[in-house]
Amino acid sequence: MPLEVRGLTADIGAVRILQGLDLDVAEGEAVALIGSNGAGKSTLMRSVAGLLRPIGGSVCYGGADLGRLSADKVVRLGLALVPEGRQIFAPLTVRENLLMGAYAKREGPSELERVLTVFPKLAARLQQLGGTLSGGEQQMLAIGRALMSAPRLLLLDEPSLGLAPKVVAEIFEVIGQLVASGTSVLLAEQNAAMALRVAGRGYVLCEGNIVLSGSARALADDPTVQQAYLGI
Repeated sequence: MPLEVRGLTADIGAVRILQGLDLDVAEGEAVALIGSNGAGKSTLMRSVAGLLRPIGGSVCYGGADLGRLSADKVVRLGLALVPEGRQIFAPLTVRENLLMGAYAKREGPSELERVLTVFPKLAARLQQLGGTLSGGEQQMLAIGRALMSAPRLLLLDEPSLGLAPKVVAEIFEVIGQLVASGTSVLLAEQNAAMALRVAGRGYVLCEGNIVLSGSARALADDPTVQQAYLGI
């Protein structure tokens, strides 16, 4: 089911963050959204997930107008957000955190076994409190929690934030596996190099506007992107 964002405009308080942007994610596609801190990536993700009500434009998924739905109903349509900063439930165990992600799951077999296969480190920590995990393990838990709802579209907001390079590589390997298995992914990242490796297409967001878009290869080869985001 495709995601279609048209003319999306959103404010945070009295500040205009998104300025009428357009974006698409096709079924089974991985799309990177790259941009510096403050570009509006998280605002876009929160708008798609139903956590922020846009003031203009539309967000549609499979023909459904997400702008009219609460966040829990968006999850039931098959979208799941992994928020920036992970936002796990620190006082709950790993198992309890994962089960929280399944509260709105569509009918079907349990996803717990799948999540523990994807993240075997979590299998050994099911009774450990979420707040005692390392940063990398917490990110795995946040992604695993989202996967418990069996999403068709996974929204990943800065999954590499604050993680060591080795852990970032592990997380992006899993993202690549999810894409290969057919899960659609919208990936918001400051780490443009990693994002463009797993995505087929990408958008560059600057001050609430899409300033460039195209295939991941074309964006990686673009001199402006290389200078601003790839350190080349």
